[in-house]
Amino acid sequence: MAYKVKVVITNDQKSVKVPKGLRMLIRRCCTAVLVMEEFKGDAEVSVRIVDNEKIRELNKTYRNIDASTDVLSFPLGVDGKYDVNLSTGEAELGDIVLSLETAMEQAERYGHSLDREVGYLTVHSMLHLLGYDHENGGLELVRMREKEEKALAELGLSRNGNYYMEDERV
Repeated sequence: MAYKVKVVITNDQKSVKVPKGLRMLIRRCCTAVLVMEEFKGDAEVSVRIVDNEKIRELNKTYRNIDASTDVLSFPLGVDGKYDVNLSTGEAELGDIVLSLETAMEQAERYGHSLDREVGYLTVHSMLHLLGYDHENGGLELVRMREKEEKALAELGLSRNGNYYMEDERV
């Protein structure tokens, strides 16, 4: 049985133009993670595209970190249980807030495409919405990285180098 995934994307910034096809890529990434994780039932995810100023404000408000970041995840579920939208029957997984400005900067810094960077950030956030965490490092971090790479490979967005780039400038 095929399940439905509703991805509501809003562009709340004017700093950079959202490239053609980016919204479809975000939807494909959300769906790929749910398929990989064998999520049962219809699901809804909200994705907000913001600028660095807005993501910094949200990061300060919700994580007490006064700095911009690339992506924030706001899961609505706990232990695999989610609120259900009564009018649609969809599990409400949560919100993803993505700084397109930072994604563009990081794609350039890491030497890969914007699609690869946005794909990675979306897959990463979707795993957070499903309860995965990497904050404590160790096995949790390794497991999350493996799942990220598996989903990205399925989408044709495999990484082309290391997770961490060394700055070769002196």
